[in-house]
Amino acid sequence: MPLTNNVIIKLNEITTLVEDKNNLKEQDIEEIKLIFKTILKNGERYDVDDIESWFENEGSWTNKQTRVRVINLSHYIQDKFEQTARLKIISDE
Repeated sequence: MPLTNNVIIKLNEITTLVEDKNNLKEQDIEEIKLIFKTILKNGERYDVDDIESWFENEGSWTNKQTRVRVINLSHYIQDKFEQTARLKIISDE
């Protein structure tokens, strides 16, 4: 599933937000989580492999460790969102 324009816009927001792409601050991490959560809450979906490819090809994320951290955050938020979404559709009856 290719990334939609809305997801790419949010990934660009992350790139703009993070000043030091070699060392993520705690505030950067929280903002990145919030951006991925917003993507999912807006009904958009993404494949973590596509996110990884986008960050590798973007150009300014040269530090592999930092890229992996952002990709792991995207995966964590996606898993967490899917788990809570499943819980909401299960009926109490």
